Parts: sequence; structure tokens; C-alpha cells
Amino acid sequence: MTAPTLRIAPPFKSHVFNAVERVTVVDIEHIRQLIEMMVENDLVELSVKHGEEELKLRRPNVAEAAAGASPAPAATALPATAPAAEGGEAAAAEDEAKLAKITSPMVGTFYAAPSPDTPPFVKVGSDIRRDTVVCIVEAMKVFNEIKAEISGTIVEIHVENGAAVEFGQPLFTVRRS
Repeated sequence: MTAPTLRIAPPFKSHVFNAVERVTVVDIEHIRQLIEMMVENDLVELSVKHGEEELKLRRPNVAEAAAGASPAPAATALPATAPAAEGGEAAAAEDEAKLAKITSPMVGTFYAAPSPDTPPFVKVGSDIRRDTVVCIVEAMKVFNEIKAEISGTIVEIHVENGAAVEFGQPLFTVRRS
């Protein structure tokens, strides 16, 4: 079964976003609204075309990422390893099944703290809830607070402060609670 695709006319005039090649002018609020619409309607791909201008958004396959939980745009489940043959390996596989990654919802610059002279939002060992802000991703001079969208404990931070991040790039590994 293939995921539904929705094609709509854009609510803006001269914005261009070609996910494959270039970005010239993007209204980040319209893109955020489109992403929210994709999540609410369980869409995997969205294409918006207006004349020569086109916007294409694509999410990871929600059915694979959800694994029984409600889908979240920035959190995807890690695949389990090979089946365990021994009791110790079974516990390790069960432990790994509880791990999830928080991924970047956009292309931009990763910031671990709200400013250079303040402590980071989270660190390894921090307990988080769905509404916990875990970092900021700056895109086109707009600072977007990224929320965890899952509950658990930060196990690993994959990105250095100030580093460029891509859409879907893992930012944190979380052990679900």
C-alpha cells in the first residue's frame, strides 16, 4: 500500500523551494504549516507547484517509524538488531528497541543552547518529555525551537554545537520511558 500524496496550490506568490537543487526565498511559516498538515493527515510526500516554482516535502515512512506509537515528525524508531539467541542478548535487543532518534525537521544550523553563555537545553542523561525543547535549528535567520516529541532520557548527542544539519539527520538518541 502506498502512502497518499496531496497536491495543492500554494498560499504564497513568489517563493521558490526546490528540495533537490536550490533554495532562494522560502516562507518558513508556510513550510511549517505544510509539515503540520502532513503529520495530521499521515502524508509521506507533499508537492506544491505554482507555475515554474515547486516545493517538495518528504517524510520518512510513518508506518515504519511509529512502531505502535503516534507518529512524530522529528522522532523515528531505531531498527532492532539481529534476533537474540541468549538471555543477555535478548535484554540488549529489548533495550535497543526502546531507543529512538530525534531528527532534524529542517536544514539549518544546530544550537545546543539558547545563547553562547547559557547551559545547553539538554545533555546526556537529561530526562525529557514530549514538550521539552532539546535544541534550536536556525534556518534563514529564524531560530526554531525543536521539541523532543517523545519522553525518555538522552543517551547520545550526535551533533556539535554550531554544526550544519540536514533534514532527517539524527540529533539525539533517546531511551524511551
